[in-house]
Amino acid sequence: MATEFIASGERCLLAVYGRGIDEQVNERVHRMAALLRRHGNPAIEAVVGSYCTLAVHYNPLRSGFAEVAALLTDLEKELVTTTAAPARTVDIPVCYGGAFGPDLDFVASHCRMSEEQVIACHSKPAYRIYTIGFAPGFCYLGGLDEGLHTPRLESPRQKVAAGSVGIAGNQTGVYPLDSPGGWRLIGRTPLRLFAPERQQPLLYEAGDLIRFRPISESEYLTLAEEERR
Repeated sequence: MATEFIASGERCLLAVYGRGIDEQVNERVHRMAALLRRHGNPAIEAVVGSYCTLAVHYNPLRSGFAEVAALLTDLEKELVTTTAAPARTVDIPVCYGGAFGPDLDFVASHCRMSEEQVIACHSKPAYRIYTIGFAPGFCYLGGLDEGLHTPRLESPRQKVAAGSVGIAGNQTGVYPLDSPGGWRLIGRTPLRLFAPERQQPLLYEAGDLIRFRPISESEYLTLAEEERR
């Protein structure tokens, strides 16, 4: 579909590149975001990519809606002549089940699998990060096997531990911080996914791939101790 530009308030343009969850559309969104950041227009204050839209926040004293739309239209021409950089794959170790994954047994029962089959199925794909939101570093991943689709909790938990890996409907993701949440928890990673004191606070960005790697509880504890140092 042709790009649609929508005003979202007085200082934000929303570029719509498609509908729903589509890998090619999402690829276009994040390539446009990269081009716009590289362009370095001083009127642009922030660029936020989502599933199929790109929000461009601009200073209305330095530019207007029409100028930003024209800039995006010009940059789209570069997509034809530039190739996308290979997606980076980020390894996320996960201890599945037990205290770290209290809903693993429910997911297994719902999907008519053994817990071992759920773990093998969940850790097999490389998941694309379509967008990051809800909380700093919370990544929404595409590519969950249809056999693992599981409804979220009827009542959200008041606190989900940072690093928890969950499933909700047709998506899987990781909680980067302690927060409320209604996803079915099947495991937890010892990695600090979001650390504001690091030069790069997040271990990944939208457009990257995530691969979950099953580890034992002893490996989890060892890695968790290393993360605290």
